[in-house]
Amino acid sequence: MNNENQTTCKTESRGRKFWRIVLGSMVGFVLAMIVISIFYTLFMLGIIASVASKDTTSIKNNSVLKLNLDQSITERAIDMPFDMSSYGYDQMGLNDILAAIKHAAGDSKIKGIYINSANAAASPASLKEIHDALVEFKKSGKFIYAYSDSYHQNGYYLATVADSVLLNPTGSVDLRGYAFQIMFYKGLLDKFKVDVQVVRHGQFKSAVEPYLLDKMSEANRTQMNVLGQTLWTTLANDIAAARKISVDTLNQITNQMTGFMAENAYSQKLVDRLAYASDAEASLRKKLNISDDEDINFVSISKYKSSIPEEKAKGDRIAVVYAVGSIYDGKNSDSQNIYSENFIKTFRKAYKSDDVKAIVLRINSPGGSALASENIWHEIEAAKKAGKIIVTSMGDYAASGGYYIACNSDYIIAQPNTLTGSIGVFGMIPSFQNALKANLGITIDVAKTHDHSDFGTGMRTLDQSELDVMQQSVESTYGTFMTRVANGRKMTVAQVDSIGQGRVWAGADAIKIGLVDQLGSIDDAINKAAELAGISKYSLEYYPKQQTFFELIFDSMNDTESRLASRLGHLYFTYQGLEQIVRMEGVQARLPFELTIQ
Repeated sequence: MNNENQTTCKTESRGRKFWRIVLGSMVGFVLAMIVISIFYTLFMLGIIASVASKDTTSIKNNSVLKLNLDQSITERAIDMPFDMSSYGYDQMGLNDILAAIKHAAGDSKIKGIYINSANAAASPASLKEIHDALVEFKKSGKFIYAYSDSYHQNGYYLATVADSVLLNPTGSVDLRGYAFQIMFYKGLLDKFKVDVQVVRHGQFKSAVEPYLLDKMSEANRTQMNVLGQTLWTTLANDIAAARKISVDTLNQITNQMTGFMAENAYSQKLVDRLAYASDAEASLRKKLNISDDEDINFVSISKYKSSIPEEKAKGDRIAVVYAVGSIYDGKNSDSQNIYSENFIKTFRKAYKSDDVKAIVLRINSPGGSALASENIWHEIEAAKKAGKIIVTSMGDYAASGGYYIACNSDYIIAQPNTLTGSIGVFGMIPSFQNALKANLGITIDVAKTHDHSDFGTGMRTLDQSELDVMQQSVESTYGTFMTRVANGRKMTVAQVDSIGQGRVWAGADAIKIGLVDQLGSIDDAINKAAELAGISKYSLEYYPKQQTFFELIFDSMNDTESRLASRLGHLYFTYQGLEQIVRMEGVQARLPFELTIQ
């Protein structure tokens, strides 16, 4: 009897323990949710307060716009509801930089610009846009000062616009010219026994070279040398004119690297004065007519852009449609590249609007899928038939597929150092059959109904008949590409072929051969669109809509690419090159190299 009672008590004790754990967990979960909700509410209230506090009165009188452009500069940055620089988010949009400089010229609260950048993380064409915007700013009569402990080439290029260029006495001016570093993967593919077969049209279509060779072909080296010289000429001419020295002298300084010594940089007129940051700020105080112990009202780009009132679109409009990134078929939530279905939907929304009288197509793309490029070309043709004026503004790149979608425009404007052309196509087919067997011991066998049922699976090399079919496809696509360019640029197909063959041109050379109509900025393209459309009063609309702050947060949670980039560092470039093999489906119209411009 006692044993039975004891057993019952033990059973009840275990039951109570079970429910105690369950109820305790539930209470803990509820409390955790309450705490998280409180923190989330406070966070949201902080955002709302930050957004609500944005107004034009936030900029004080007698302020100086401070340009620190060392962080990454993209075509368009995410529109943040508040300044995120203190949280480590430093990405800047070229559109924001240009808008800030332009608005500051007419803002009575801004007395001048202080350039405080050692470098500027942007490609040559973007740098040229910023440089020219600063030159235009000087016409307002306001000052520009520049100071840095040391100048790298990009930062120095922008600093030369200043009325006075100051350098730390122990600093340097690092002028090197341009070098194209192309990474080759053939040795890596050979090591893992990955086979790559290629079909292409174009003597200069070198996008496939990294997978077939261990160094540049002579044709590619030739175009790289010409391209590099053209890019340098643009930069050198601007620097030489600003510093009142000859281009020959600048080339001599660059070849001998004499700017690395601050005293030499000063004696050779690269800078106006050797000084410290405190000396630069003292000069600014004199310009602002304030006392030595008074703080300078510096305003960053991120803060200043939030004070610029947004114009509401009304009346006649010019739509600015951005096409940024590599070109792919289909649709995707990836906002960093161009997916044909996404882009067509956006572009159609712009040209279907009765209020939109003209479209500026802003292209910054190395190309990609030929099929996607053709589909986008067709939509641009539909917009023209609907009576819309199309003007293309080229950014850093508008090459291959990027040029494919540009060639149908009524007018094309590029920077002198825009990379464009690259009229050529290729197809690349990898086979992992030997790699799987050699590295993992995996073999492949197949049962199929027809001779080519397993064509293009990546599990075997192609036979000659399949290669012949691919070659025919490449030739057909190249023929279509040339026809599109010939019709759009009022040339013969033979003329296009003579400047095509996959060759890349800088904008300064492209205008000579008829690929572009004018050298200039996105503002020049907008003005031209208004002129061709016959309108003098208009507002601007931008497409596609920029990501919101919250979309950025959710995307970053799932952004494998960003995490890989942060983990791999400079090796991420290698990963990207190998990833291209997998993602290149069908015939490609892509810039003929993956490169880093130094």
